[in-house]
Amino acid sequence: MSKEQKTMDSKVLDAARAAFPPATNTVTLGAVVYKGDCDPEPLVTIPIAMMNRHGLIAGATGTGKTRTLQLMAEQLSAAGVPVFVADIKGDLSGLGGAGESSDRVTTRAKETGFTWKASAFPVEFLSLTGAHGAQLRATVSSFGPLLLARVLNLNETQSSVLSLVFKYCDDKGLLLLDFADLRSVLQYLTGDGADELTSYGGMSKATVGVLLREMVELEQQGAEAFFGEPEFDIHDLLQVDRDGRGRISVLELADVQDKPQLFSTFMLWMLATIYHELPEIGDVDKPKLAFFFDEAHLLFDNATKALLAEIEQVVRLVRSKGIGVYFITQSPKDVPENVLGQLGHRVQHALRAFTPNDDKALQAAARTFPKTPFYDVEETLTTLGIGEAFVTVLTPKGVPTMPFATRLIPPSSIMGPLPAIDQQVAASAQVRKYATPIDRESAREKLAAKAAPAAASGQDASVAPASPAQRAGKAPLTTFQEILKSPVTRTVAGALTRGIMGALLGSGSRRRSSW
Repeated sequence: MSKEQKTMDSKVLDAARAAFPPATNTVTLGAVVYKGDCDPEPLVTIPIAMMNRHGLIAGATGTGKTRTLQLMAEQLSAAGVPVFVADIKGDLSGLGGAGESSDRVTTRAKETGFTWKASAFPVEFLSLTGAHGAQLRATVSSFGPLLLARVLNLNETQSSVLSLVFKYCDDKGLLLLDFADLRSVLQYLTGDGADELTSYGGMSKATVGVLLREMVELEQQGAEAFFGEPEFDIHDLLQVDRDGRGRISVLELADVQDKPQLFSTFMLWMLATIYHELPEIGDVDKPKLAFFFDEAHLLFDNATKALLAEIEQVVRLVRSKGIGVYFITQSPKDVPENVLGQLGHRVQHALRAFTPNDDKALQAAARTFPKTPFYDVEETLTTLGIGEAFVTVLTPKGVPTMPFATRLIPPSSIMGPLPAIDQQVAASAQVRKYATPIDRESAREKLAAKAAPAAASGQDASVAPASPAQRAGKAPLTTFQEILKSPVTRTVAGALTRGIMGALLGSGSRRRSSW
């Protein structure tokens, strides 16, 4: 090793020791990577009290983002912080089982100087379909027109019509609990209730047709399972077990991987509901919940301005509710600037620059890091190995550290699917709590009751008593004959005849008198 390299290594280590002094109540990520031959030190950590400042875990496919998420979830749980994670590929369920030692684990623990110990963590499984965990449900009303419009792929005009419908239902006291309620309202407002929309601006039948078709398509994907009641209680995400460890809620999404807008929007609903329901608590010793938003690019792709504004507001303000939000995606460019600027903790895994667009993304990612005299940021981001990351975090004073190349420690739980997940789901009290759907009186029932009297009177009028001719066994009169024999018809005909004759006679008299 050259003298210059040793000097550089020494400066890197001195700066890292100053940035990450030994401390308790921290999340440990790994050890600083350098080229010297001294013992691994120091450990890169995040203060637990700063975990509500939000963060980003980014990197190319296969570089270790999921394991970083798993590692952080484990240590937050051990510190008594509840965690929510979305399991896209099905390999985060392993948090519920103790990991096994292997040559790779032993080597990584030695390289980082971290004492590794296998451990399982308290896990609760959730599911949008109910197949792999507690059934998640939300009412159509609580989902709101903005999020529902995104799930239904509506344009701005169609979204405004949906907002109109929600406003009408709020004014009329019509509960929108499931798609059957929304469908009934749409059909009513394009039929008997069309006149009630006069003060709202009205809506075209063509737009309603689009809404109904999109609803049918979403129902074919299983929407009837997660729109309705009982609605998921957000407070179930904030549970701490008897041993003081935070519960990890794992949303299993392996069975809805082909519906990315659906599950990303549903996770946003959960975050927005947390924001609206939890009280302000300011800065606390540890967060009330750490919320990991995997595949974050799905949330922002093709999002409307209104939705982006909603996301930005929630991320900006939910920190004061004691909630830390962590976005996981491939590139920092996947996250809008207004949101990215609020993410204080950054764990950037390797980026690849195989195409001109990749190169632009690399340059953009490099510019988002604090300046450092120790690294060529662009080069470092392309030379990191699997399980290594470029890390900058906030200190207890809220100041971002210089970024350091870090070799991450191995998770303590199973790095893959949990073998006994079916047994754990079957034994869950939370699964039983949400297993049975509830169908209480809502918009559909109220509109049906409103239409019943009209339908009954229409039926009574259609069942008229038999005519004398029918009772005598004669051939029934035609409709025209019935009209002619009607007393009303005869009265009107007589009046018309008298009027016509009078007019003729009067005009004749006038003609005769004028001669």
